[in-house]
Amino acid sequence: LLQVSDVILNNIEAPSWVFNVILLVIAIGFPLILLFAWAFELTPEGLKRESEVDRSQSITHQTGQKLNYTIIGVMALALVYFAYDKFVVTVGRDAATAEAAKETFVQQPAEEPVAAPEAEKSIAVLPFVNMSSDPEQDYFADGISEEILNALAKVSELKVAGRTSSFAFKGKNEDLLAIGKVLRVNHILEGSVRKSGNRVRITAQLIKVDDGFHMWSETWDRELDDIFIIQDEISTAILVQLKGQLLGDQSLVTAQTDTRTYELYLLAKQRIYERTQASLEMAAKLLNKAIAIDSAYAPAFAQLGIAYILLGEDNYGSIPVEEAGKKSKMNIDKALQLEPNNAEALAGMGLYVSNHEIDHEKSIGFLRRALAINPSLVDANTWLATELDAVGNLQASIQLREQTFQRDPLHRPTFGNLQQSYMVMGQNEKALEMLDGLQAYLPGDAKLIGDYGEVNFMRGHLAEAQRQFQQAYDKEPLDSVNRFWYGLTLLHSSQYELVTKIVPQRVMTLALSRLGRVEEALILGDREISSGQNPTSYFQVLVENQRFAELVNVLESRWSDLDGFSRNWAGMSGYGNDAMGYIAQAYRKLGDDAKFDDAMSRFKASLDAQLAEGADNWVLNRSRAHYAALANDYETAISLLEKAFEQGAYIDTVNAKAWPVFKPLNGDPRYEAAKAKMVARLEEELKKMDFSKLETIQGS
Repeated sequence: LLQVSDVILNNIEAPSWVFNVILLVIAIGFPLILLFAWAFELTPEGLKRESEVDRSQSITHQTGQKLNYTIIGVMALALVYFAYDKFVVTVGRDAATAEAAKETFVQQPAEEPVAAPEAEKSIAVLPFVNMSSDPEQDYFADGISEEILNALAKVSELKVAGRTSSFAFKGKNEDLLAIGKVLRVNHILEGSVRKSGNRVRITAQLIKVDDGFHMWSETWDRELDDIFIIQDEISTAILVQLKGQLLGDQSLVTAQTDTRTYELYLLAKQRIYERTQASLEMAAKLLNKAIAIDSAYAPAFAQLGIAYILLGEDNYGSIPVEEAGKKSKMNIDKALQLEPNNAEALAGMGLYVSNHEIDHEKSIGFLRRALAINPSLVDANTWLATELDAVGNLQASIQLREQTFQRDPLHRPTFGNLQQSYMVMGQNEKALEMLDGLQAYLPGDAKLIGDYGEVNFMRGHLAEAQRQFQQAYDKEPLDSVNRFWYGLTLLHSSQYELVTKIVPQRVMTLALSRLGRVEEALILGDREISSGQNPTSYFQVLVENQRFAELVNVLESRWSDLDGFSRNWAGMSGYGNDAMGYIAQAYRKLGDDAKFDDAMSRFKASLDAQLAEGADNWVLNRSRAHYAALANDYETAISLLEKAFEQGAYIDTVNAKAWPVFKPLNGDPRYEAAKAKMVARLEEELKKMDFSKLETIQGS
């Protein structure tokens, strides 16, 4: 009976408690049946006591044979069902699973087989459920979950799903098997937190995904002062269950502080994840309160430093960039003074150096140190990939982004940056395939919609891009990244007045110039580079308005020479290096042949390096045409512009100021034919675009 039940119940995916009930009933009944069978016998006249039956009249042999035949028959049926399930149903199920796997949002190279989740030691820490009466205590439960996740992530042989993807299932009653497949893990930790006054009850249970087996569970009733000990106990207990040797000589010890400080720190971290100006300002206030209680708690200083960077007017806030940088550096320095190997502080320093010192190699060093200590810092992975892009390591960057995507596929900056890496490499279809896979998990998400817009922009589908950017803008009007790309779409469709209403500064600089508002454009451009922003648009405005001496003066007063400029703006990210082209133009117009040759040499070297890394997109090819035109190689310039137009590029052929470097190509039959084709395609896109909403937007 147990064997038959096991085979049938397992294959119809019955809940595990059904088999447990059957097992319990049989266990209770077995000794009773033994006694009953010993004392009684079934005869043709009915049931009699065994002692009253004449041995010569006994039919136990016959009934025994019937029982044997019955058991054999039932077992035969079970074997037939097992064979049917194994060789017919399972084959069909595997085929369906393989088909479904093609649509999963975790993309795998075809030549590399995906390892089965069972083959690795992996875990997802779901957000613990807040069982307290106060819903505001959600942050505390989330913080406990995250601290345990961070502790587990320090074990090198254990794959831990990223925070964003794990927390995407918060409040959802999803099947654990489905969660395990989405997050690609074979274990899940879930639990609950009940906080009352200075007492806390934490319950945690470790579950095996494939069969729902509860490997371990425990409950702690403690004073809040013991919260750090509880976190370490939970982390260590999990590792014991996942094979104790994984722990090795690695110590899981949470940095300790005053209970109130810790609560404020946890709440602030949750606010920082939200990435809005209001949430970041709240986080800064909470962290300052935490530091006022415990001025030696390094993690609070580290997070405060990160918050100030993000509150700069070039990110999510309104603090002047220079002031934000000073506040950030002061707090991160203090964190590292208190705890030199604090991963959060090292990651924050990497972000600071990137934003305010613009020293990419130095930033990479800090970020690598942070990730060696805590690989689960998904933001640090994102920042590191961006720095690798900046120094031209495009292949290493995309590999890191794919690895981070595997760990935390629902983290918005991760999939957004990975999609941009695919665009740089000319893999727009691959980017769309990845975004399609995310749709089911992030329906209506503004970031995801904007990412679709970016891919369509790079494909030259301006109308579709404009529709998607408008939709994302309606949902999140303050999202600076979406506004930047929206501005580019309007710029490339020559909607300069509308660009000034969307207000992404780097794009607006060029739009103002094309509208004839040159002085406004130059004031805005000077302000941009003073705050450390990319100088390309500003240099383009200077060149298009023949301000060559002014360009050289800005360059040499701010960076002293081309070496200094190249250290900050290497132009190696896969989108060409037009800034160096504008510098070369300025030196040629001023008659400085030596510096012109130097700039051209750097321009070509950066383009060649990007090509060697596999970059292939219309921005890069237009930049290559820029170089060829400056080198008077007009045939090559036309060929590269033809390719750029086919890939989705548009250039303004009406405004007299636009792209003076390509003016010598006018009149060439090939160039005129390529331009006519590009203009016809642009006109088709313009017919499909809807600007009605934008015309009511007031610029700020």
